[in-house]
Amino acid sequence: MQIPEYIKKITDKLEKECFEAFIVGGSVRDLIMDKIPKDWDITTSAKPDEILKVFPAAKYENEFGTVLLPLINEESSASKVVEITTYRSEQGYSDRRHPDKIRFEDKLDKDLERRDFTINAMAIKLKVKSRKLKVNDYEIVDLFGGGKDIKKKIIRAVGEPIDRFKEDSLRMMRAIRLASELDFSIEPKTERGIVKMAGSIKFIAKERIRDELIKTLSSDNAYYGIMALYKTNLLRYILPELLASENVKQDRHHIYTVFKHSVLSLKYCPSKDWRVRLASLLHDIGKPKTKKFIKGIATFYNHEYVGERMTRKIMSRLKFSNNDIQKVTVLVRNHMFYYNADEVTAASVRRLINKVGKENLKDLIAIRIADRLGSGTPKAK
Repeated sequence: MQIPEYIKKITDKLEKECFEAFIVGGSVRDLIMDKIPKDWDITTSAKPDEILKVFPAAKYENEFGTVLLPLINEESSASKVVEITTYRSEQGYSDRRHPDKIRFEDKLDKDLERRDFTINAMAIKLKVKSRKLKVNDYEIVDLFGGGKDIKKKIIRAVGEPIDRFKEDSLRMMRAIRLASELDFSIEPKTERGIVKMAGSIKFIAKERIRDELIKTLSSDNAYYGIMALYKTNLLRYILPELLASENVKQDRHHIYTVFKHSVLSLKYCPSKDWRVRLASLLHDIGKPKTKKFIKGIATFYNHEYVGERMTRKIMSRLKFSNNDIQKVTVLVRNHMFYYNADEVTAASVRRLINKVGKENLKDLIAIRIADRLGSGTPKAK
């Protein structure tokens, strides 16, 4: 287990001033799983004003006991901000995100009780300040079985799931996102809590929903993530337009409903870019509105143009950037490009590049691959 020197120095300084200090949260989870933490959080018995005395360069500009310490990582010369938070308990969440009342605590257990999932509710106390820590050099505080849940590969809420989701409804999406990123499953009681509380996601700021959706789509198990959103009823509040395709059957080139085809296209999308994955999920979003029968055969003429408009509306609602909206809608609008190898000419390729931009050509091909592999027809193989 390796912990950066600057983190050890922070805990050491706090302890020298007779305060408790623990590494806490997702960084502990990552260390236990032999992953490199992206962020480091420290919790302490020191109150905010006491933290500021130990670290004069730190800033305290909130009401939640979190002090921000900017510093330079000497090992990589990169600037970082470490969050140092006073032990606290919380009461009331009228806005479904921030606690109405904060109480600073003297004991670590009160702080861990307020956290979302067991795998995020562990803490590490350093006993030795060596660079590489052996088992006896640190102590893991695990009051809720987070270590066992990591071994079982499950996401479990701390305490009662419904209580945790009432505190912050975004935790429901976070549970699914973590399961997608870590290749875990959601513990049944926690999953039932999500199903029961799914409607409360509508009270969450669209920007926060967008960020969790991007992280889910960026994960190695994006298909699982979207299907988990569907299974728990969250999808109807996040992407209701997608559910309109749930029972829309197709003919000829597809054996699945539009919805199943869409999620399978996401599954088989070869790109790691979340924007391309989102386009693969939404590329046929316009089909339910354009379905017509001609001589008994289902057709979806111009669904790509309807889909472009719908995708733009969806992404605008979720507060995506204009650049991301432009990228995804270009892919949706042009996913029907003609590509039979024996018939495509150099001139038609040039026209396509002029139409979509050279920078989008590879991504457009990825959409077509996803589309064909998600169709379930022999041609897809």
